Amino acid sequence: MNRQRNRGRVTAAALAAMCAAAVLPGQAHAAGPGVYAFDPDAKNVQGAATNVEASTLDEGVPYRSVIKPGEKLYYRVTLDDASAAYVSAVAVPGDAGAVAYGDGITVSLRETDDTRCDSGQANFGTGAYARPITAYASRTVTEGGSTCQEGGPYDVLVERESKAGSSQEPWGLELRFLQEPKPKSGTSMPTEAPESWPSASAKPLTGKQQKRSGGSGFSEATSLENGRWQDTVAPGQTRFFRVPVDWGQQLYASAGLSNTTSGGEEFVGSALTLSLANPAQGQVSEATLSYSGGPASASLRPLPPVAYRNRFDSSSEVSAMRFAGWYYLSVSLSPKLKESYGAEPIPFELSVQVKNQAEESPYEGDAGVFGVTDQDREVARKGQNAEQAARSGPMTVVAAAGIGTGTVLVLGLGVWTLLARRRASAAGQPAGGGNQLSAQGW
Repeated sequence: MNRQRNRGRVTAAALAAMCAAAVLPGQAHAAGPGVYAFDPDAKNVQGAATNVEASTLDEGVPYRSVIKPGEKLYYRVTLDDASAAYVSAVAVPGDAGAVAYGDGITVSLRETDDTRCDSGQANFGTGAYARPITAYASRTVTEGGSTCQEGGPYDVLVERESKAGSSQEPWGLELRFLQEPKPKSGTSMPTEAPESWPSASAKPLTGKQQKRSGGSGFSEATSLENGRWQDTVAPGQTRFFRVPVDWGQQLYASAGLSNTTSGGEEFVGSALTLSLANPAQGQVSEATLSYSGGPASASLRPLPPVAYRNRFDSSSEVSAMRFAGWYYLSVSLSPKLKESYGAEPIPFELSVQVKNQAEESPYEGDAGVFGVTDQDREVARKGQNAEQAARSGPMTVVAAAGIGTGTVLVLGLGVWTLLARRRASAAGQPAGGGNQLSAQGW
């Protein structure tokens, strides 16, 4: 009887352990201050010094690369003759790398004869400390356009600017190439920028504050809906969030840094940077705040409602609000605070408001990343990041069912082998598991 009980315990333990290994998702771990979480699906790609040697970036696939100070690196994309296209680069300096005012990257999209279609720049500005920054370049097909209108290969040029006193360490790059869906056939799309839009600041929210921890990269960005959200950020760290903003909707955001309990009162300029990027991961806007140990806050300037016509505005902030989708908010804290206030994380509040009813999409068919679905709104309500949302989506149930069937067969085989060996051992026979399985017709 004791042997039977032990055998049952061993069987149950084996089943439990193997089931846990088979079906539990990987344990998430928070990255330390200054550590950027690259997209886990990113493919490694090497930039080329000459355009004819450039590697091709596939649409919708994240890539990871490296750029040194002063380097000019080429990549290549293939565009059709109708879609607007976007190539973004997130530059990731090392956590200990010194940067100076004006350090940054420039991304440009060019025809293969070096005719420039568009370029975008991102630098550290007054908040001159190492943190992820992002820039993008685009191609728009317009009636009567003379350059960059044809389908075919185009060059992507990424250039890094670093002052002599800045860190000479390589920066990581996260690259993406996206094409915007085509507008609905027969629809007359606007060709001019908006003449006016509501530009008053939003009234401060007064609802209950809730805790929601940000991610360490765009791919880990935690979803938010309207509300007051509390998290902590350590000196040298950046926290990422995302908000679904549909056509016709207007986004307002502000960040408030708590007082410190360390007792310090040293002034730190541009201590916190609040940044906004659009669904193509292009920089939209940012705000900074200074810190002297007491509560401080900063708000993004009021931005226009999401509209197709925004792309024709001369202001980069207005132009970037050109499509619906997930908009990314990041909160970065200067490493200089560590000197006066210590290395412990400081609480902050992120206030998010999305106003107006959603309007109809202008695209033909599925909008992809340039749209907002009911599922996206549910993901925002739950506070999931992209990976968590994918695991809990409809396909996960199907996948789990498939994995479950295979797992049962494998577990049954493993447990049968374990019991057979125990029986053989108890009888003083060699545990020839493989032969026994063959004899049983497995």
